[in-house]
Amino acid sequence: MRSAELRRQTGETDIYCWMDLDDREQTCSVATGVGFFDHMLQLLAFHSGFGLIVKADGDLDVDDHHTIEDIGIVLGQLFREVLQDRRGIARYGSFQLPMDETLANVTLDISGRPYLVYNCSLSRDSIGTFSCEMLEEFLRAFAFNAGITLHVNVCYGTNDHHKIEAVFKALGRALKAAVKIEGNSVPSSKGVLE
Repeated sequence: MRSAELRRQTGETDIYCWMDLDDREQTCSVATGVGFFDHMLQLLAFHSGFGLIVKADGDLDVDDHHTIEDIGIVLGQLFREVLQDRRGIARYGSFQLPMDETLANVTLDISGRPYLVYNCSLSRDSIGTFSCEMLEEFLRAFAFNAGITLHVNVCYGTNDHHKIEAVFKALGRALKAAVKIEGNSVPSSKGVLE
């Protein structure tokens, strides 16, 4: 069973997450205190096919930075824990997703070598209480703690809501492809992913 839970408490946030890569019921419950971000995490869970529970209590009276970044950290650590030695997974995933006038591509390698390439131009400061600059911060926190190489490219678009939503949906689809079980060996000529 590829599932686990994790709680992380700091002076700024208290975060609990549960993830199941093979949840047939697609359990999803997200409560971060940042409405637009809740919606994006729900889309990520739906398009990845993962079961996901996220409960966060953060210092939103300061701003949304600590809450969103710390959720990225916890989800990344949890993803890494669930996959263990990554035995049998496809390893690579890529998805190009259109959303109205926007086209986004997310390509990733569950390599054990964290890296983020991020090409997404946003013009708004925020969507609801979600600071648009936090998209990159969330993706970096997730990628570096999950140990994945992540390339996010929004090719074009004019609506920032559509751009961010397309990124989360494409990320979900790319993760779904990458964690698919294809065999019983570690998908590396070295015999290890680190």
